[in-house]
Amino acid sequence: MSSTRYIIVTLLKVLVVIALVIILFVAGTMIGYGVIGGGNPKDVFKEEIWTHILDFFK
Repeated sequence: MSSTRYIIVTLLKVLVVIALVIILFVAGTMIGYGVIGGGNPKDVFKEEIWTHILDFFK
């Protein structure tokens, strides 16, 4: 395997892992907020929800 092909394959693997992390994070927050929290799962995308969550860390 040439070094250029090795670099491309490695970068693609990293991008797939990053995409999976983002997808699982969104799915997890929707399940957590919607099922466990009793809210509407689509409310996870509202700015007010994230402002409220981030206020806990200030």
